Amino acid sequence: MLLIDKPYASPFLINTIIKNQWPVVDTPVAREVIHSDKINWVDEKEARKNILNNPSLPLYSNSENALEWVEKNIKETDFHKYAGLFKDKYEFRKTLQQIYPNYRFLKVKFNQLEELKSQELPYPFVIKPSVGFFSVGVYVVRNEEEWEKTKKELLNADFTNLFPENVLDTNYFIIEEMIEGEEFAVDFYYNENGEPVILNITKHLFASETDTSDRIYFTSKDVILENEPLFKSFFEQMGKIIGIRNFPAHAELRIRPDGTVIPIEINPLRFGGWSTTAEIPGLGLGYNVYETFFSRTKPDWDKIFKGKEDKLYSIVLLDNNSGIPASEIKKFDYDKLLSDFENPVKIRKFDIHTAPVFGFLFTETSKNNMDELYRILQSDL
Repeated sequence: MLLIDKPYASPFLINTIIKNQWPVVDTPVAREVIHSDKINWVDEKEARKNILNNPSLPLYSNSENALEWVEKNIKETDFHKYAGLFKDKYEFRKTLQQIYPNYRFLKVKFNQLEELKSQELPYPFVIKPSVGFFSVGVYVVRNEEEWEKTKKELLNADFTNLFPENVLDTNYFIIEEMIEGEEFAVDFYYNENGEPVILNITKHLFASETDTSDRIYFTSKDVILENEPLFKSFFEQMGKIIGIRNFPAHAELRIRPDGTVIPIEINPLRFGGWSTTAEIPGLGLGYNVYETFFSRTKPDWDKIFKGKEDKLYSIVLLDNNSGIPASEIKKFDYDKLLSDFENPVKIRKFDIHTAPVFGFLFTETSKNNMDELYRILQSDL
C-alpha cells in the first residue's frame, strides 16, 4: 500500500503504481498529487483496517508529509514507532549509543542557542534541526568564529511554512561532532524477518569541506559492490537494537577513514526525497526499485549493470545557490544546462518561485568523464 503526499510524486513512480495496480490510500492530498483515473484507490478507513490487521503489509510513502497521516491513523503500529524514532535525530543517536559510546552530541532549544558556551561545544561539529529535511538549517562549524556567524544566520532565518512540523521542526537543534569520511545515501528496506535488503547506493559529492548541499549523488556498479557488505553489516546491527521489521527507509551514512560506518540520519517510510535517488537506476538502467521493494526481492547487480559497468548514473539537484533571490529570477536556461553533459537522461523542471529548486537532472556519465560532475558541483548556475 502507498501513502502519496505533497510536495512531489514523479511520473515514474505514478506510472509504476498504475502498471502494478498497487493500492493507494485515498486522501484529498493524494488526489491533488495524482491526476489519473487508473489508480487503485483504497478508502482511508479500509486502509487503516488493512494495516492494523496485517502488520507485515508493505507500506511505502513518497513523502515525509505523509507521516501526519501515520500519526493520526495508525499510531498504534510499528510503522509509527519506527518513523518517530528515525525522525528525531536526538532519540536516534541515544538509541545507537551502545554502538558509538564515544560519539558526542547534544540537544538544545532554538531559543537557547545564544546561551551555549563556546568552550563546551565539540568543534568541529554539525548543527541541524532535530527533526529535519532537505539540508534545511544544517551548518558545519569548525571554530568559535564560525559559530558566532552561524548563530546569527540561524537566529535570523525564517523556517516557517517550509514543511509540516513532523517533517521539519526547528524548535530543537542537535549539535553533534563532525563525521569525517565519504558520504553515501542508501535506499533499503527491512523484510518481515528483519533482514536488511539494499536497493541502491549513491555516493554524495561535496564542493568543499564545509559544503552541506545535496547537489550531486551518483551510483555505479563499483560504488554498490564496494560498499554493500559494509552497509548491510551496519543495518543488521541497527536492526537488532531496534528490533525492526518490514520497513523501508533512506539512510545517509559516512565511512570514516578507519572503515567505521556512522549514520548521519535515517529517513523513514520512503527512499530519496522528491523521487530522487531511488529513480536514478530506474531512469538510467531500467531497474525499478519500487517493484523490487513491493515484490520483496533482491537486486541482481550483475544483471542490472550488464554492459554498463563503465558508466556512472547521477542526480543533480539544481538548487538556487546563485545568490539571486528567487523573486528576481525570470527564467532558467535548461537547454544550456543540458549542453554541459555527455548524456542527459531526464530533466525534471520546477518553478523556483514555488519550489526550493529549479529541478533535478538525471545523467549517464562515462567513468573517464568525471570532470562534468565536478564542474556542475562547483557551479553557481
